[in-house]
Amino acid sequence: MRFVIQRVNHACVRVDGEAVGTIGKGFLVLVGVCPEDNEAIADKMVHKLCGLRIFDDANGKTNLALADVNGSLLMVSQFTLYADCKRGFRPSFIGAAAPDMANELYEYVLEACRKQVPVVEKGIFGADMKIELENDGPFTIVLDSRDLAGA
Repeated sequence: MRFVIQRVNHACVRVDGEAVGTIGKGFLVLVGVCPEDNEAIADKMVHKLCGLRIFDDANGKTNLALADVNGSLLMVSQFTLYADCKRGFRPSFIGAAAPDMANELYEYVLEACRKQVPVVEKGIFGADMKIELENDGPFTIVLDSRDLAGA
């Protein structure tokens, strides 16, 4: 599982011109699922996501977590996080999970996040989405479940 986490002042995802998910201060998270992922991996990823201390404290140090700043989450499914660009110029997406499995785990991640974060907004799985955001920093982190052994 991969999360691309962007610390934002605000973000919005639109489908067909209509806002389907909007947040203020918090994280815009692009969520990619691979065939090896499961609920245990999702739980580790959500735990790490919600615990990340990447907001500035009073001294300007990145020392505060999402809960400390009353932050929100905007979660957007993104199978292209598993693009393989090793050969040629057209990416292959065979490393991404099949849509049914990916959607099931994406929904699981959303529910797990809602247990910890009061405001969790989302895009629409499989839709053509347009995302607007103001990246704060900019501050962007990539979390990969393969890097969370023992987390």
